[in-house]
Amino acid sequence: MAELLDVRGLTIEAEISPPGERPRKVTLVDGVSFTLAKGKVLGLIGESGAGKSTIGLSTLGYGRGSVRIAGGTVHLAGTDLVGLSPGRLRRIRGAKVAYVAQSAAASFNPAFRLGDQVIEASLKHGLLTREAARARAVELFRSLGLPEPERFGSRYPHQVSGGQLQRAMTAMALMPSPDLIVFDEPTTALDVTTQIDVLVAIKRAIEETHTAAIYVTHDLAVVAQVADDIMVLRHGRTVEYSSARQILEAPREDYTRRLVEMRHFGREEARDQSDRLLTVDRVEAGYPSGLTVLKDVSLHLPKGQTLAIVGESGSGKSTLARVITGLLPPKSGRIAFAGRELPARLDQRSRDDLRRIQMIYQMADTAMNPRQTVGEIIGRPLTFYFGLRGEKKRARVQELLAAIELKPDYAARYPAELSGGQKQRVAIARALAAEPELILCDEPTSALDPLVADGILKLLLKLQAETHVSYLFITHDIATVRAIADSVAVMYRGRLVRFGPKSEVLAPPFDDYTDLLLKSVPEMRIGWLEEVRDGRRMAAAGN
Repeated sequence: MAELLDVRGLTIEAEISPPGERPRKVTLVDGVSFTLAKGKVLGLIGESGAGKSTIGLSTLGYGRGSVRIAGGTVHLAGTDLVGLSPGRLRRIRGAKVAYVAQSAAASFNPAFRLGDQVIEASLKHGLLTREAARARAVELFRSLGLPEPERFGSRYPHQVSGGQLQRAMTAMALMPSPDLIVFDEPTTALDVTTQIDVLVAIKRAIEETHTAAIYVTHDLAVVAQVADDIMVLRHGRTVEYSSARQILEAPREDYTRRLVEMRHFGREEARDQSDRLLTVDRVEAGYPSGLTVLKDVSLHLPKGQTLAIVGESGSGKSTLARVITGLLPPKSGRIAFAGRELPARLDQRSRDDLRRIQMIYQMADTAMNPRQTVGEIIGRPLTFYFGLRGEKKRARVQELLAAIELKPDYAARYPAELSGGQKQRVAIARALAAEPELILCDEPTSALDPLVADGILKLLLKLQAETHVSYLFITHDIATVRAIADSVAVMYRGRLVRFGPKSEVLAPPFDDYTDLLLKSVPEMRIGWLEEVRDGRRMAAAGN
């Protein structure tokens, strides 16, 4: 079988300029080689910083910022992309090779209709007339399972769901019938039920068009559903490269075995339901548009325990967190904390109210000031809440760094000098600096690779045991729920459909929605996606 893509000895470098230091070169990808035939899928898997996305972008002859291909060759259909002029690369990008980004929401222009954006590249390249492009877009919308395919393109990005946007971006990539598509973490930010729909759509589109694909992810269970071959990467080098079946069933390298064998640890739930710290009582909430998001939600969280809030995108999980923090006053109902009702609005709460409830955000990158050192980031709450300065402040920062298992010299580093897992640890330390009684954790591990995510979860449990802090953990990952929760609340379309101790909520008999959630968690075996797809078809036919 003729190879469409032939990558040999690929070496990629970047120039970095740490504050106060001279610029220096670092190697991001070191001598990587692989081949890919038309109609086949190569999965690139590895932890953050392994070089996955960098390799994917190299097949477009592209590098972010100061990144450049320093050695090796990248032959696409016989043409070496390394060293091509910008003009020739522009003719290839969007025509012969296309790219599907991790965040479709950030990639579409909110001011233009989806249909116009989906067909734009094909028109620019002169591959289709406008009439033919619109007809093909409708055909792709239908193939990808998008609603009302004839009218879907008339919508704006904000008028469709995250899963629909991701499929629209896949339609954009498929429009010119490219030889190769690079999927860069296309389902990482999606809930498990939506992820299944997108994976099924992507796999069907590849099978129907015989397009080759590179699928970048840190989730081995996901890539197992779509890839023919898998390359495991670490620190920019190939750890293992073989068929998907070989990687899953008989991995040769220790690092690969750890990925395959890794299962989130579980813990016994706490049984003491007394001494409530947080009570949410019949809360309804919405936004100025008039949309009601939360409908009669009631739940509670005891001191020193963890409540996991699960549900798909749009179920109201993050809206509930906004109500608890005072960022969104409820239309009705009340929030009680430590035995007294909290003021509904943030600006009505005392400084001590603010201190006692802290947050850890999903994206540590955007939650920290890139111009402040780690010491300044952690130290800010110490000054704001406790008035600490000078040596006392520095000593407390060092204590907090030790608590999150980072060395003292990290205080002088900037966020850009940290890995994803280290940034999230700093975000945890910043929350702990306020000595809170409750921390709201909004998907804090969803953007991390599995091994790093496990480390963060174990750290959170260790800190809970030491400080007796309570967690409200927002997630769509059932494995995370099993690992960290004492109690679980399942939300669907703004309502609470199931709430109670973990052992009861995750045990049958299930309501229909909880059953769907549990069955949508990817399993690390080939053929699982087809089984789920066929099961859904049978269920739909039965109805």
